[in-house]
Amino acid sequence: MKRTKLSFLIVFALLFMAPSAAQATASGPSAEARTAGYLDTIRAKRAKLRAFLKAMPKGADLHNHLSGAVPTETLIRYAVNDRLCIDTTTFTATPAPAATGGPCPTGQRPVADSNTDPAFFAQIVRAWSMQGFQPGTESSHDHFFATFGKFGLATSRKGDMLAKVTNINARQHVLYLETLVSRQGDAVRALAEKVGFDPSFAALRRRLLEGGLPAMVAAASADTDADLTRYKHLLRCGTPRAEPGCAMVVRYDYQVSRATKPEIVFTNLLLGFELQRRDPRYVGVNLVQPEDDPVALRDYTLQMRMIQYLRTVYPSAHVTLHAGEIVSGLVPAADLRSHIRQAVEIAGAERIGHGVDVAGEISGGQLLAEMARRHVLVEVPLTSNAQILGVFGAAHPFVNYRDAGVPVALATDDAGVERIDLTHEYQLATTQYRLDYSDLKTLSRASLEHAFLPGASLWRSRDNYRLARACAADQPGQRSPGRACRALLRHSTKALTEWKLERAFRAFEQHWRGREKRPKAADVRHRINARPVGVMATQPLARPALLRS
Repeated sequence: MKRTKLSFLIVFALLFMAPSAAQATASGPSAEARTAGYLDTIRAKRAKLRAFLKAMPKGADLHNHLSGAVPTETLIRYAVNDRLCIDTTTFTATPAPAATGGPCPTGQRPVADSNTDPAFFAQIVRAWSMQGFQPGTESSHDHFFATFGKFGLATSRKGDMLAKVTNINARQHVLYLETLVSRQGDAVRALAEKVGFDPSFAALRRRLLEGGLPAMVAAASADTDADLTRYKHLLRCGTPRAEPGCAMVVRYDYQVSRATKPEIVFTNLLLGFELQRRDPRYVGVNLVQPEDDPVALRDYTLQMRMIQYLRTVYPSAHVTLHAGEIVSGLVPAADLRSHIRQAVEIAGAERIGHGVDVAGEISGGQLLAEMARRHVLVEVPLTSNAQILGVFGAAHPFVNYRDAGVPVALATDDAGVERIDLTHEYQLATTQYRLDYSDLKTLSRASLEHAFLPGASLWRSRDNYRLARACAADQPGQRSPGRACRALLRHSTKALTEWKLERAFRAFEQHWRGREKRPKAADVRHRINARPVGVMATQPLARPALLRS
Protein backbone atom coordinates (compact mmCIF):
# COMPACT_ATOMS: atom_id res chain seq x y z
CA MET A 1 0.00 0.00 0.00
CA LYS A 2 2.76 2.38 0.90
CA ARG A 3 4.61 1.58 -2.34
CA THR A 4 1.44 2.18 -4.40
CA LYS A 5 0.82 5.52 -2.67
CA LEU A 6 4.42 6.60 -3.21
CA SER A 7 4.25 5.70 -6.91
CA PHE A 8 1.05 7.71 -7.30
CA LEU A 9 2.65 10.76 -5.71
CA ILE A 10 5.67 10.55 -7.97
CA VAL A 11 3.49 10.29 -11.10
CA PHE A 12 1.31 13.19 -9.86
CA ALA A 13 4.37 15.36 -9.34
CA LEU A 14 5.78 14.59 -12.76
CA LEU A 15 2.51 15.22 -14.59
CA PHE A 16 1.08 18.19 -12.74
CA MET A 17 3.64 19.85 -10.50
CA ALA A 18 6.47 19.98 -13.04
CA PRO A 19 5.04 20.26 -16.55
CA SER A 20 8.03 22.30 -17.73
CA ALA A 21 10.34 19.39 -16.92
CA ALA A 22 8.11 16.98 -18.88
CA GLN A 23 8.04 19.35 -21.83
CA ALA A 24 11.82 19.73 -21.71
CA THR A 25 12.18 15.95 -21.85
CA ALA A 26 9.85 15.75 -24.84
CA SER A 27 11.51 18.52 -26.83
CA GLY A 28 15.06 18.29 -25.52
CA PRO A 29 16.88 20.38 -22.96
CA SER A 30 15.81 24.00 -22.58
CA ALA A 31 18.03 26.85 -23.70
CA GLU A 32 18.85 27.50 -20.07
CA ALA A 33 19.87 23.88 -19.49
CA ARG A 34 22.00 23.85 -22.62
CA THR A 35 23.69 27.07 -21.56
CA ALA A 36 24.39 25.51 -18.18
CA GLY A 37 25.82 22.48 -19.94
CA TYR A 38 28.11 24.63 -22.04
CA LEU A 39 29.41 26.36 -18.90
CA ASP A 40 30.29 22.95 -17.48
CA THR A 41 32.49 22.21 -20.50
CA ILE A 42 34.58 25.39 -20.21
CA ARG A 43 35.22 25.72 -16.48
CA ALA A 44 38.91 24.90 -16.84
CA LYS A 45 39.31 27.00 -20.00
CA ARG A 46 40.15 30.44 -18.70
CA ALA A 47 39.71 32.43 -21.91
CA LYS A 48 36.44 30.75 -22.87
CA LEU A 49 35.07 31.12 -19.36
CA ARG A 50 35.96 34.81 -19.39
CA ALA A 51 34.20 35.30 -22.75
CA PHE A 52 31.11 33.46 -21.52
CA LEU A 53 30.88 35.45 -18.28
CA LYS A 54 31.57 38.77 -19.98
CA ALA A 55 28.62 38.15 -22.29
CA MET A 56 26.35 36.95 -19.46
CA PRO A 57 23.88 39.57 -18.16
CA LYS A 58 25.06 40.65 -14.72
CA GLY A 59 22.32 42.83 -13.30
CA ALA A 60 24.08 45.44 -11.18
CA ASP A 61 27.23 46.55 -9.46
CA LEU A 62 25.92 47.84 -6.13
CA HIS A 63 29.25 48.56 -4.44
CA ASN A 64 31.22 50.87 -6.68
CA HIS A 65 33.32 53.85 -5.58
CA LEU A 66 33.37 56.14 -8.60
CA SER A 67 36.87 57.51 -8.02
CA GLY A 68 38.26 54.01 -7.42
CA ALA A 69 36.45 52.52 -10.40
CA VAL A 70 38.21 54.57 -13.09
CA PRO A 71 41.18 52.81 -14.72
CA THR A 72 44.48 54.17 -13.44
CA GLU A 73 45.64 55.00 -16.95
CA THR A 74 42.58 57.23 -17.36
CA LEU A 75 43.29 59.03 -14.08
CA ILE A 76 46.83 59.70 -15.28
CA ARG A 77 45.40 61.23 -18.45
CA TYR A 78 43.15 63.47 -16.36
CA ALA A 79 46.18 64.54 -14.30
CA VAL A 80 48.08 65.38 -17.48
CA ASN A 81 45.17 67.42 -18.81
CA ASP A 82 44.93 69.27 -15.49
CA ARG A 83 48.70 69.94 -15.60
CA LEU A 84 49.24 68.36 -12.20
CA CYS A 85 52.61 67.62 -10.67
CA ILE A 86 53.60 64.49 -8.80
CA ASP A 87 55.86 64.04 -5.79
CA THR A 88 58.65 61.72 -6.88
CA THR A 89 58.94 60.17 -3.39
CA THR A 90 55.30 59.61 -2.42
CA PHE A 91 53.82 59.74 -5.94
CA THR A 92 51.02 61.95 -4.67
CA ALA A 93 49.47 64.28 -7.23
CA THR A 94 49.90 67.95 -6.29
CA PRO A 95 48.30 71.15 -7.62
CA ALA A 96 49.28 72.48 -11.01
CA PRO A 97 51.97 75.18 -11.21
CA ALA A 98 50.90 78.79 -10.99
CA ALA A 99 48.94 80.33 -13.84
CA THR A 100 52.23 81.76 -15.09
CA GLY A 101 53.21 78.30 -16.23
CA GLY A 102 56.08 77.87 -13.78
CA PRO A 103 57.78 74.51 -13.26
CA CYS A 104 56.80 71.94 -10.65
CA PRO A 105 58.49 72.47 -7.26
CA THR A 106 61.72 70.71 -6.34
CA GLY A 107 61.16 67.00 -5.76
CA GLN A 108 58.19 66.91 -8.15
CA ARG A 109 57.71 66.24 -11.83
CA PRO A 110 54.90 67.14 -14.21
CA VAL A 111 52.59 64.17 -14.67
CA ALA A 112 52.86 65.01 -18.37
CA ASP A 113 56.38 63.54 -18.31
CA SER A 114 54.69 60.14 -18.22
CA ASN A 115 53.71 60.68 -21.87
CA THR A 116 57.34 60.27 -22.95
CA ASP A 117 58.83 58.31 -20.04
CA PRO A 118 57.36 54.78 -19.90
CA ALA A 119 59.23 53.94 -16.68
CA PHE A 120 57.75 57.00 -14.95
CA PHE A 121 54.30 56.08 -16.24
CA ALA A 122 54.68 52.55 -14.85
CA GLN A 123 55.76 53.93 -11.47
CA ILE A 124 52.61 56.05 -11.26
CA VAL A 125 50.40 53.08 -12.21
CA ARG A 126 51.96 50.97 -9.44
CA ALA A 127 51.65 53.77 -6.88
CA TRP A 128 48.04 54.53 -7.79
CA SER A 129 46.81 50.93 -7.95
CA MET A 130 47.49 47.36 -6.82
CA GLN A 131 49.33 46.61 -10.08
CA GLY A 132 52.25 44.31 -9.26
CA PHE A 133 52.12 45.12 -5.56
CA GLN A 134 54.05 42.85 -3.20
CA PRO A 135 53.76 43.35 0.57
CA GLY A 136 56.94 44.46 2.27
CA THR A 137 57.47 47.48 4.46
CA GLU A 138 53.95 48.46 3.35
CA SER A 139 51.02 46.03 3.71
CA SER A 140 48.48 45.39 0.98
CA HIS A 141 45.84 47.03 3.19
CA ASP A 142 47.87 50.21 3.61
CA HIS A 143 48.87 50.43 -0.04
CA PHE A 144 45.27 49.97 -1.17
CA PHE A 145 43.87 52.78 0.95
CA ALA A 146 46.85 55.06 0.32
CA THR A 147 46.15 55.11 -3.42
CA PHE A 148 43.08 57.33 -2.94
CA GLY A 149 45.09 60.11 -1.36
CA LYS A 150 47.72 59.85 -4.09
CA PHE A 151 45.41 60.27 -7.08
CA GLY A 152 42.74 62.33 -5.29
CA LEU A 153 43.43 65.57 -7.20
CA ALA A 154 42.87 63.76 -10.49
CA THR A 155 39.27 62.82 -9.61
CA SER A 156 37.51 66.16 -9.99
CA ARG A 157 36.03 65.25 -13.41
CA LYS A 158 33.05 63.25 -12.15
CA GLY A 159 31.15 63.53 -15.43
CA ASP A 160 34.12 62.17 -17.38
CA MET A 161 34.62 59.44 -14.78
CA LEU A 162 30.98 58.38 -14.92
CA ALA A 163 31.12 58.16 -18.72
CA LYS A 164 34.18 55.94 -18.53
CA VAL A 165 32.82 53.64 -15.83
CA THR A 166 29.36 53.22 -17.38
CA ASN A 167 30.90 52.31 -20.73
CA ILE A 168 33.15 49.71 -19.11
CA ASN A 169 30.18 48.14 -17.33
CA ALA A 170 27.76 48.32 -20.23
CA ARG A 171 30.23 46.42 -22.41
CA GLN A 172 30.09 43.64 -19.82
CA HIS A 173 26.27 43.58 -19.98
CA VAL A 174 25.74 45.19 -16.57
CA LEU A 175 22.33 46.90 -16.55
CA TYR A 176 22.49 49.06 -13.44
CA LEU A 177 25.17 50.97 -11.56
CA GLU A 178 24.88 52.32 -8.04
CA THR A 179 28.00 54.39 -7.55
CA LEU A 180 29.35 56.15 -4.45
CA VAL A 181 30.16 59.87 -4.49
CA SER A 182 30.63 62.74 -2.06
CA ARG A 183 29.48 66.33 -2.59
CA GLN A 184 30.10 69.78 -1.12
CA GLY A 185 32.92 68.60 1.14
CA ASP A 186 34.37 72.01 2.03
CA ALA A 187 30.95 73.54 2.71
CA VAL A 188 29.94 70.58 4.88
CA ARG A 189 33.10 70.85 6.97
CA ALA A 190 32.72 74.61 7.42
CA LEU A 191 29.09 74.36 8.54
CA ALA A 192 29.82 71.45 10.88
CA GLU A 193 32.67 73.25 12.57
CA LYS A 194 30.56 76.39 12.91
CA VAL A 195 27.63 74.56 14.51
CA GLY A 196 29.65 72.05 16.53
CA PHE A 197 28.40 68.77 17.95
CA ASP A 198 25.23 68.31 19.97
CA PRO A 199 24.40 64.88 21.42
CA SER A 200 20.74 65.70 20.80
CA PHE A 201 20.50 64.65 17.17
CA ALA A 202 17.16 66.38 16.71
CA ALA A 203 18.59 69.69 17.94
CA LEU A 204 21.71 69.25 15.82
CA ARG A 205 19.66 68.55 12.72
CA ARG A 206 17.53 71.63 13.32
CA ARG A 207 20.59 73.87 13.73
CA LEU A 208 22.19 72.51 10.57
CA LEU A 209 19.06 73.03 8.50
CA GLU A 210 18.73 76.55 9.81
CA GLY A 211 22.45 77.15 9.29
CA GLY A 212 22.47 76.60 5.53
CA LEU A 213 22.36 72.88 4.74
CA PRO A 214 19.43 73.25 2.29
CA ALA A 215 21.67 75.41 0.10
CA MET A 216 24.22 72.59 0.06
CA VAL A 217 21.54 70.17 -1.07
CA ALA A 218 20.69 72.48 -3.97
CA ALA A 219 24.37 72.92 -4.82
CA ALA A 220 24.96 69.15 -4.74
CA SER A 221 22.04 68.62 -7.13
CA ALA A 222 23.42 71.33 -9.42
CA ASP A 223 26.82 69.59 -9.41
CA THR A 224 25.05 66.36 -10.31
CA ASP A 225 23.23 68.09 -13.18
CA ALA A 226 26.56 69.32 -14.56
CA ASP A 227 28.18 65.89 -14.22
CA LEU A 228 25.35 64.10 -15.99
CA THR A 229 25.28 66.69 -18.77
CA ARG A 230 28.98 66.10 -19.32
CA TYR A 231 28.51 62.33 -19.19
CA LYS A 232 25.76 62.43 -21.82
CA HIS A 233 27.84 64.74 -24.02
CA LEU A 234 30.91 62.51 -23.89
CA LEU A 235 28.90 59.38 -24.71
CA ARG A 236 26.80 61.17 -27.38
CA CYS A 237 23.62 60.01 -25.67
CA GLY A 238 20.44 60.61 -27.65
CA THR A 239 22.26 60.48 -30.99
CA PRO A 240 22.70 57.69 -33.57
CA ARG A 241 26.30 57.36 -32.33
CA ALA A 242 25.40 56.89 -28.66
CA GLU A 243 27.89 54.72 -26.77
CA PRO A 244 26.87 51.71 -24.64
CA GLY A 245 27.04 53.55 -21.32
CA CYS A 246 24.04 55.68 -22.30
CA ALA A 247 21.73 52.70 -21.84
CA MET A 248 22.83 52.01 -18.29
CA VAL A 249 20.56 52.92 -15.38
CA VAL A 250 22.66 54.98 -12.93
CA ARG A 251 21.95 56.09 -9.39
CA TYR A 252 24.12 57.53 -6.60
CA ASP A 253 24.78 56.46 -3.04
CA TYR A 254 26.04 59.36 -0.97
CA GLN A 255 29.24 58.41 0.83
CA VAL A 256 30.20 59.80 4.24
CA SER A 257 33.75 59.70 5.60
CA ARG A 258 33.64 57.93 8.96
CA ALA A 259 37.13 58.77 10.28
CA THR A 260 36.46 62.36 11.27
CA LYS A 261 34.73 64.49 13.91
CA PRO A 262 31.17 63.52 14.94
CA GLU A 263 29.73 66.86 13.85
CA ILE A 264 31.19 66.42 10.35
CA VAL A 265 29.92 62.86 10.10
CA PHE A 266 26.42 63.88 11.16
CA THR A 267 26.34 66.87 8.81
CA ASN A 268 27.39 64.68 5.90
CA LEU A 269 24.83 62.03 6.82
CA LEU A 270 22.12 64.66 6.98
CA LEU A 271 23.13 65.94 3.55
CA GLY A 272 22.91 62.39 2.20
CA PHE A 273 19.45 61.82 3.67
CA GLU A 274 18.22 65.21 2.45
CA LEU A 275 19.51 64.45 -1.04
CA GLN A 276 17.45 61.25 -1.05
CA ARG A 277 14.39 63.29 -0.14
CA ARG A 278 15.01 66.06 -2.70
CA ASP A 279 16.83 64.40 -5.62
CA PRO A 280 15.66 60.99 -6.95
CA ARG A 281 19.09 60.31 -8.42
CA TYR A 282 20.38 59.76 -4.87
CA VAL A 283 19.07 56.49 -3.52
CA GLY A 284 21.27 55.52 -0.56
CA VAL A 285 23.72 56.57 2.13
CA ASN A 286 26.95 54.78 3.08
CA LEU A 287 29.92 55.22 5.42
CA VAL A 288 33.39 54.92 3.88
CA GLN A 289 37.06 55.05 4.89
CA PRO A 290 38.92 52.26 6.69
CA GLU A 291 36.72 50.66 9.31
CA ASP A 292 39.84 50.04 11.40
CA ASP A 293 40.76 53.74 11.64
CA PRO A 294 41.06 54.71 15.34
CA VAL A 295 38.37 57.41 15.04
CA ALA A 296 36.06 55.08 13.11
CA LEU A 297 36.48 52.42 15.81
CA ARG A 298 35.94 54.90 18.64
CA ASP A 299 32.77 56.35 17.13
CA TYR A 300 31.33 53.23 15.46
CA THR A 301 28.32 52.84 17.75
CA LEU A 302 27.73 56.60 17.82
CA GLN A 303 27.60 56.67 14.03
CA MET A 304 25.16 53.74 13.94
CA ARG A 305 22.90 55.69 16.31
CA MET A 306 23.12 58.77 14.11
CA ILE A 307 21.80 56.72 11.20
CA GLN A 308 19.18 55.11 13.42
CA TYR A 309 17.85 58.56 14.33
CA LEU A 310 17.92 59.87 10.75
CA ARG A 311 15.98 56.85 9.54
CA THR A 312 13.12 57.85 11.85
CA VAL A 313 13.05 61.28 10.20
CA TYR A 314 13.48 59.93 6.67
CA PRO A 315 11.65 56.57 6.79
CA SER A 316 11.73 55.99 3.03
CA ALA A 317 15.49 56.53 2.75
CA HIS A 318 17.87 53.65 2.05
CA VAL A 319 21.07 52.69 3.87
CA THR A 320 23.92 50.40 2.83
CA LEU A 321 26.98 50.22 5.07
CA HIS A 322 30.57 49.07 4.94
CA ALA A 323 30.65 46.72 7.90
CA GLY A 324 32.87 43.81 8.81
CA GLU A 325 35.70 45.04 6.56
CA ILE A 326 38.10 43.99 9.34
CA VAL A 327 40.01 40.89 10.41
CA SER A 328 41.91 39.62 13.42
CA GLY A 329 45.22 41.43 13.80
CA LEU A 330 43.88 44.57 12.20
CA VAL A 331 41.66 45.62 15.12
CA PRO A 332 41.29 44.61 18.79
CA ALA A 333 39.30 41.41 19.27
CA ALA A 334 36.38 43.31 20.81
CA ASP A 335 35.80 45.18 17.53
CA LEU A 336 35.29 41.92 15.64
CA ARG A 337 32.27 40.97 17.71
CA SER A 338 29.53 43.40 16.78
CA HIS A 339 30.14 45.67 13.76
CA ILE A 340 27.86 43.82 11.34
CA ARG A 341 25.22 43.31 14.03
CA GLN A 342 25.19 47.01 14.91
CA ALA A 343 24.90 47.96 11.22
CA VAL A 344 21.89 45.66 10.86
CA GLU A 345 20.16 46.07 14.22
CA ILE A 346 20.94 49.69 15.15
CA ALA A 347 21.42 51.46 11.81
CA GLY A 348 18.92 49.25 9.99
CA ALA A 349 21.20 48.70 7.00
CA GLU A 350 19.43 47.02 4.09
CA ARG A 351 22.73 45.97 2.56
CA ILE A 352 26.17 45.27 4.01
CA GLY A 353 29.41 45.83 2.13
CA HIS A 354 32.20 43.25 2.65
CA GLY A 355 30.89 41.54 5.82
CA VAL A 356 34.12 39.56 6.11
CA ASP A 357 34.31 39.16 9.90
CA VAL A 358 30.84 37.65 10.39
CA ALA A 359 32.34 34.47 11.88
CA GLY A 360 33.80 36.55 14.72
CA GLU A 361 30.47 38.16 15.63
CA ILE A 362 28.83 37.17 18.90
CA SER A 363 26.16 34.55 18.08
CA GLY A 364 27.24 34.58 14.45
CA GLY A 365 24.78 31.85 13.47
CA GLN A 366 21.87 33.79 14.92
CA LEU A 367 23.06 36.91 13.10
CA LEU A 368 23.15 35.04 9.78
CA ALA A 369 19.61 33.80 10.41
CA GLU A 370 18.47 37.33 11.21
CA MET A 371 20.07 38.72 8.04
CA ALA A 372 18.36 36.00 6.02
CA ARG A 373 15.01 36.76 7.67
CA ARG A 374 15.41 40.50 7.06
CA HIS A 375 16.74 39.91 3.53
CA VAL A 376 19.87 41.97 4.21
CA LEU A 377 22.03 41.55 1.13
CA VAL A 378 25.82 41.30 1.36
CA GLU A 379 27.80 43.10 -1.35
CA VAL A 380 30.78 40.79 -1.90
CA PRO A 381 33.86 42.21 -3.66
CA LEU A 382 36.05 39.09 -3.68
CA THR A 383 39.20 40.71 -5.07
CA SER A 384 38.98 43.70 -2.75
CA ASN A 385 38.60 41.44 0.28
CA ALA A 386 41.65 39.46 -0.81
CA GLN A 387 43.76 42.56 -1.45
CA ILE A 388 42.74 44.57 1.62
CA LEU A 389 42.24 41.84 4.20
CA GLY A 390 44.03 38.80 2.79
CA VAL A 391 40.85 36.73 2.89
CA PHE A 392 39.61 34.60 0.00
CA GLY A 393 38.64 31.08 -0.97
CA ALA A 394 37.67 28.80 1.89
CA ALA A 395 38.48 31.51 4.44
CA HIS A 396 35.90 33.87 2.92
CA PRO A 397 32.32 33.78 4.32
CA PHE A 398 30.78 33.78 0.83
CA VAL A 399 29.71 30.16 1.27
CA ASN A 400 28.50 30.77 4.84
CA TYR A 401 26.18 33.55 3.71
CA ARG A 402 24.73 31.52 0.86
CA ASP A 403 24.28 28.40 2.99
CA ALA A 404 22.42 30.49 5.59
CA GLY A 405 20.04 31.90 2.97
CA VAL A 406 21.49 35.42 3.16
CA PRO A 407 21.19 37.11 -0.25
CA VAL A 408 24.53 37.87 -1.91
CA ALA A 409 25.61 39.95 -4.89
CA LEU A 410 29.07 40.23 -6.40
CA ALA A 411 30.56 43.71 -6.61
CA THR A 412 33.81 45.40 -7.58
CA ASP A 413 34.39 48.00 -4.83
CA ASP A 414 37.26 49.84 -6.59
CA ALA A 415 37.78 48.16 -9.94
CA GLY A 416 40.40 50.66 -11.18
CA VAL A 417 42.59 50.35 -8.10
CA GLU A 418 42.19 46.56 -8.07
CA ARG A 419 42.79 46.21 -11.84
CA ILE A 420 39.67 44.09 -12.33
CA ASP A 421 36.08 44.33 -13.55
CA LEU A 422 32.76 42.73 -12.57
CA THR A 423 33.31 39.88 -15.04
CA HIS A 424 36.50 39.04 -13.15
CA GLU A 425 34.51 38.74 -9.92
CA TYR A 426 32.03 36.35 -11.54
CA GLN A 427 34.91 34.30 -12.91
CA LEU A 428 36.58 34.21 -9.50
CA ALA A 429 33.36 33.09 -7.82
CA THR A 430 32.72 30.46 -10.49
CA THR A 431 36.15 28.87 -10.19
CA GLN A 432 36.70 29.18 -6.42
CA TYR A 433 33.22 28.08 -5.35
CA ARG A 434 32.23 25.80 -8.26
CA LEU A 435 29.07 27.78 -8.99
CA ASP A 436 26.74 26.52 -11.70
CA TYR A 437 24.75 28.61 -14.14
CA SER A 438 21.67 28.81 -11.90
CA ASP A 439 23.87 30.13 -9.07
CA LEU A 440 25.20 32.85 -11.36
CA LYS A 441 21.69 33.85 -12.42
CA THR A 442 20.66 34.11 -8.77
CA LEU A 443 23.62 36.38 -8.00
CA SER A 444 22.74 38.55 -10.98
CA ARG A 445 19.04 38.73 -10.09
CA ALA A 446 19.80 39.47 -6.44
CA SER A 447 21.87 42.50 -7.42
CA LEU A 448 18.79 44.09 -9.01
CA GLU A 449 16.30 42.80 -6.44
CA HIS A 450 18.27 44.64 -3.74
CA ALA A 451 19.06 47.73 -5.80
CA PHE A 452 17.64 50.93 -4.38
CA LEU A 453 15.41 51.49 -7.39
CA PRO A 454 11.85 52.81 -6.95
CA GLY A 455 8.76 50.73 -7.49
CA ALA A 456 7.49 47.23 -6.87
CA SER A 457 9.60 44.20 -7.63
CA LEU A 458 9.09 41.90 -10.59
CA TRP A 459 9.17 39.00 -8.14
CA ARG A 460 6.41 37.79 -5.87
CA SER A 461 8.52 37.64 -2.71
CA ARG A 462 12.03 38.69 -1.74
CA ASP A 463 14.82 36.40 -2.92
CA ASN A 464 12.37 33.84 -4.29
CA TYR A 465 12.37 34.40 -8.01
CA ARG A 466 8.78 33.61 -8.92
CA LEU A 467 7.05 36.25 -11.01
CA ALA A 468 4.70 38.69 -9.29
CA ARG A 469 1.01 37.95 -9.75
CA ALA A 470 0.68 40.65 -12.40
CA CYS A 471 3.17 38.77 -14.57
CA ALA A 472 2.45 35.20 -13.41
CA ALA A 473 0.89 34.23 -16.74
CA ASP A 474 3.91 35.47 -18.68
CA GLN A 475 7.33 34.00 -19.38
CA PRO A 476 10.14 36.04 -17.78
CA GLY A 477 11.49 38.53 -20.27
CA GLN A 478 9.15 37.66 -23.14
CA ARG A 479 8.82 40.29 -25.82
CA SER A 480 5.10 41.06 -25.31
CA PRO A 481 3.93 40.57 -21.72
CA GLY A 482 0.24 40.67 -20.84
CA ARG A 483 -1.72 43.78 -19.91
CA ALA A 484 -1.34 43.43 -16.14
CA CYS A 485 2.38 42.81 -16.45
CA ARG A 486 2.81 45.79 -18.79
CA ALA A 487 1.10 47.97 -16.19
CA LEU A 488 3.55 46.83 -13.52
CA LEU A 489 6.52 47.52 -15.78
CA ARG A 490 5.14 50.92 -16.72
CA HIS A 491 4.83 52.04 -13.09
CA SER A 492 7.95 50.46 -11.56
CA THR A 493 11.51 51.31 -12.52
CA LYS A 494 12.71 48.30 -10.51
CA ALA A 495 10.38 45.80 -12.17
CA LEU A 496 11.17 47.20 -15.62
CA THR A 497 14.93 46.89 -15.04
CA GLU A 498 14.47 43.34 -13.74
CA TRP A 499 12.36 42.49 -16.81
CA LYS A 500 15.15 43.79 -19.04
CA LEU A 501 17.54 41.47 -17.23
CA GLU A 502 15.24 38.52 -17.94
CA ARG A 503 15.04 39.50 -21.60
CA ALA A 504 18.83 39.67 -21.70
CA PHE A 505 19.03 36.19 -20.17
CA ARG A 506 16.67 34.83 -22.83
CA ALA A 507 18.80 36.28 -25.62
CA PHE A 508 22.02 35.11 -23.97
CA GLU A 509 20.75 31.56 -23.55
CA GLN A 510 19.55 31.37 -27.14
CA HIS A 511 23.05 32.42 -28.24
CA TRP A 512 24.78 29.64 -26.31
CA ARG A 513 22.11 27.03 -26.99
CA GLY A 514 23.51 23.97 -28.68
CA ARG A 515 27.12 24.83 -27.98
CA GLU A 516 27.45 22.40 -25.11
CA LYS A 517 29.56 19.33 -25.73
CA ARG A 518 30.22 16.23 -23.72
CA PRO A 519 32.70 17.22 -21.00
CA LYS A 520 36.17 15.85 -21.42
CA ALA A 521 37.52 13.65 -18.65
CA ALA A 522 40.01 16.36 -17.70
CA ASP A 523 37.19 18.88 -17.22
CA VAL A 524 35.28 16.45 -15.00
CA ARG A 525 38.37 15.77 -12.91
CA HIS A 526 38.93 19.51 -12.56
CA ARG A 527 35.39 20.07 -11.21
CA ILE A 528 35.62 17.13 -8.81
CA ASN A 529 39.06 18.01 -7.49
CA ALA A 530 38.64 21.78 -7.36
CA ARG A 531 38.73 23.18 -3.85
CA PRO A 532 38.63 26.77 -2.63
CA VAL A 533 42.06 27.95 -1.58
CA GLY A 534 42.82 29.17 1.92
CA VAL A 535 43.63 32.51 3.44
CA MET A 536 46.38 34.60 1.89
CA ALA A 537 49.46 35.03 4.06
CA THR A 538 49.94 38.67 4.97
CA GLN A 539 52.06 40.72 7.29
CA PRO A 540 50.55 42.58 10.28
CA LEU A 541 48.31 45.34 8.98
CA ALA A 542 48.90 48.94 9.98
CA ARG A 543 46.17 51.55 10.16
CA PRO A 544 46.24 54.12 7.35
CA ALA A 545 44.84 57.60 7.73
CA LEU A 546 43.94 58.22 4.09
CA LEU A 547 40.34 58.20 2.95
CA ARG A 548 38.53 56.55 0.10
CA SER A 549 36.64 59.17 -1.88
